Amino acid sequence: MSRKLSDNGIDGDDERDEDTEDSEKEEEGEEEDEYEPRLKYQRMGGSVQSLLSSDAATCIAVAERMIALGTYGGAVHILDFLGNQVKEFAAHTAAVNDLCFDTEGEYIGSCSDDGSVVINSLFTNERMKFEYYRPMKAVALDPDYARKSSRRFVTGGLAGNLYLNAKKWMGYRDQVLHSGEGPIHAVKWRTSLIAWANDAGVKVYDAANDQRITFIERPRGSPRPELLVPHIVWQDDTLLVIGWGTSVKIASIKTNQNKGVNGSYKYITMSSLNQVDIVASFQTSYFISGIAPFGDSLVILAYIPAKEDREKDFSSTIPSRQGNAQRPEVRVATWNNDELATDALPVHGFEHYKAKDYLLAHAPFSGSSYAGGQWAAGDEPLYYIVSPKDVIIAKPRDTEDHINWLLQHGWHEKALEAVEANQGRSELVDEVGSRYLDHLIVERKYGEAASLCPKLLRGSASAWERWVFHFAHLRQLPVLVPYIPTENPRLRDTAYEVALVALATNPSFHKDLLSTVKSWPPGIYSTSPVMSAIESQLNTSSMTDHLKEALAELYVIDGQHEKAFALYADLMKPDLFDFIEKHNLHDAVREKVVQLMMVDSKRAIPLLIQHRDLIHAPEVVSQLMAARNKCDHRFLLHLYLHSLFEVNPHAGREYHDMQVELYADYDPKMMLPFLRSSQHYTLEKAYDICVKRDLLKEQVFILGRMGNAKQALAVIINRLGDIEEAIEFVSMQHDDELWDELIKQSLNRPEMVGVLLEHTVGNLDPLYIVNMLPNGLEIPRLRDRLVKIVTDYRTETSLRHGCNDILKADCVNLLVKYYKEAKRAICLSEDVDQARSQRSEQRAPHLGDRVMSMKSMEVKSKTRGGGRCCICFDPFSLQNVSIIAFFCCHAYHTTCLMESTISVGNKKEAGAASKGTKSYYEFDNGMDDDEEEEDDDADASSGTPRMRCILCTTAAG
Repeated sequence: MSRKLSDNGIDGDDERDEDTEDSEKEEEGEEEDEYEPRLKYQRMGGSVQSLLSSDAATCIAVAERMIALGTYGGAVHILDFLGNQVKEFAAHTAAVNDLCFDTEGEYIGSCSDDGSVVINSLFTNERMKFEYYRPMKAVALDPDYARKSSRRFVTGGLAGNLYLNAKKWMGYRDQVLHSGEGPIHAVKWRTSLIAWANDAGVKVYDAANDQRITFIERPRGSPRPELLVPHIVWQDDTLLVIGWGTSVKIASIKTNQNKGVNGSYKYITMSSLNQVDIVASFQTSYFISGIAPFGDSLVILAYIPAKEDREKDFSSTIPSRQGNAQRPEVRVATWNNDELATDALPVHGFEHYKAKDYLLAHAPFSGSSYAGGQWAAGDEPLYYIVSPKDVIIAKPRDTEDHINWLLQHGWHEKALEAVEANQGRSELVDEVGSRYLDHLIVERKYGEAASLCPKLLRGSASAWERWVFHFAHLRQLPVLVPYIPTENPRLRDTAYEVALVALATNPSFHKDLLSTVKSWPPGIYSTSPVMSAIESQLNTSSMTDHLKEALAELYVIDGQHEKAFALYADLMKPDLFDFIEKHNLHDAVREKVVQLMMVDSKRAIPLLIQHRDLIHAPEVVSQLMAARNKCDHRFLLHLYLHSLFEVNPHAGREYHDMQVELYADYDPKMMLPFLRSSQHYTLEKAYDICVKRDLLKEQVFILGRMGNAKQALAVIINRLGDIEEAIEFVSMQHDDELWDELIKQSLNRPEMVGVLLEHTVGNLDPLYIVNMLPNGLEIPRLRDRLVKIVTDYRTETSLRHGCNDILKADCVNLLVKYYKEAKRAICLSEDVDQARSQRSEQRAPHLGDRVMSMKSMEVKSKTRGGGRCCICFDPFSLQNVSIIAFFCCHAYHTTCLMESTISVGNKKEAGAASKGTKSYYEFDNGMDDDEEEEDDDADASSGTPRMRCILCTTAAG
């Protein structure tokens, strides 16, 4: 089924009628529509419409730089490729049948039914006209017509003669190359080869050696040439394409170049050697109105006859009634007649045209540049479909056409691959990308569309922002967020904020929100809108842990570290402690004790202990007690209180009763050290706990502290069975009754009696124990133990005697030393300067002041006076100064000693009146009270005041 062209550059409203009743044909048509067309079409504009409005086109020729159009009126119009008229030649008086350019495009030859051949120069006024007096149907200029002086051309017509006209010395002369086989319908010249068609078939002539090469017979059953003319075209220098009626043949002309006389080369034809091969041949179901090469395929202008005409002979192929002809079709087929594309052309007035009314011409191109399904840029051949009133240009579809076709059929991915492979224009890439995304959005493939955005939108910030807001409008922005760029390009703040808010409001994407907040640079968006969107969800069912963490990250970015810490604590993040230290958030810890303990108690407890001045123990305990449903609060309490007790035994004293129970549950080994160190627990409660937990040593300690030593001893003996522990306990109590109790409770246990005998040396007389033993009691290893007792006793006695001897020797030595010291004289220096005398004189008027200052003076003790007063520490002067020295070697100025005595005496009287106690200096120095009274009486009877050393209270001799 042919493809009907829309109004894409071709004006025409008519469409071929199709049989829509046959569903199979419709399906077949749909399948065929999936094949991409090979050509695109455009109606030639410019001057063509006006030229053909009053005339009709009959033939066309195409050069590299221009187009020649012949008409029924005999005019030859030179047009540019846009259809604008450049020149016009009124060459003939009848219809122009054929046109031909030379290779250089400098000359145009035309033939007409008026029997003339006219050759016009396109750039000069040169014009030559040749009269043949019979209608001429074909003409071909020598390809080198402009370069050679021979000015050769071939022409033929209804007379049946093929003329080769050349310029000789005597002027232009015609040479008849062939005649006698009917009219010449077509002629084409390529290099030195001339091919022409007559009623018998197609012949090829080699002008280089003036010899005919081959003859290709006319297809059998083909219509008469005057009804459907044959079409021949050179595909290249050796391939001749022939389209005649419904037959297509491709002939390969083989030539050989041999060296001729005088060193020149001449072509030797190989017709006798069968040098022409028919490389392809096939029949068509349509009439061929034109044929041209298309790379390694063919372009065929097909005329579709009516059904009734198919059953008739070709002689009657003209429609029997006017107005029922179908559209001409352009078909692209391989040499095996595999159709690659079929396009129906909306030609003006096609209903009334016959097969011979259409022409197909192509622009000259060298060889086959067709590769990979697309023509290389600049190598695309142009095809011109001519009807009496229309000229349509067909050319291979380029990359953009291919991409547009893919887009129209919804194959956007292939279109994108084509754009990337051919590195198309950036505008084309943008268009393909935009249409691809639109297609995916329509198909609701949002994820795929989002993943393609980086490739399709590339570095365009405006395009990114447009699609961000478009996805937001569709409520599908979360799927695009992972692909949104943060740099190159960087978008506006609003785009990023909208993206984050979209993630925050959809619980399914809270995890993506967290990863996005962590990965995006904080400076590209404002945190306030995002935080507001999240804070509105706090304490609601849509709040998730990922959303909390994302909010905490935003708080950190915004500098609100305390709020971030509160969220991190609720989430129990492992790096919580590093966050506290980094931002110095110790004040904020007091409300999150439980969370910290649950995250890592080993790090939380030192932190709480270290900052116990900020986080008091009652706060910690109360929070842990309130978290009984969240964690093992008792174990955490134990860890915290234990660490607190080790640092400061008095810090948590109000919780020591609780600690006793906690130790009993979690760390019984630490119970006894705690009981020994603490004074703030209730003994009765502690004892009850120990009894319940069967902690025997702890019971012993508590009973001992409670004064119930006998019960404690009973626990040791009866429960612990440790006689050594019992002995140690009794020894520490210093209670003889306990010894008796220990002995009584041990008499029934011979082994314990033996141990008791071993450990009583130094504490109890062993004979006392032996005397209490009942007769006949067997004691294991009694002999050895008695020997040990005797030995230990002797050792102890020896040690005591030695200690007494050492003590006596030390006393004697010290007394001798003291005696010697007392006998030693006191050296009084005579080095007294004038300044000290003056200070002594000035001291007298201020005696009262010195007495008052003596109350606050700190007495400094010295072993010797050393020639200085032991009160004022001034050196002694023997002139006019009274000095008092004591046997203890302390010496004083008389005035200093008297002043001190008066001061101390006043204090003594005051103290005696109030309390009746002695002053610190009134020690008896080892004398009895009676002796002291006798000394006082003696002093009183002699009238001499008794004076004592202020420092050591030794009386003066």
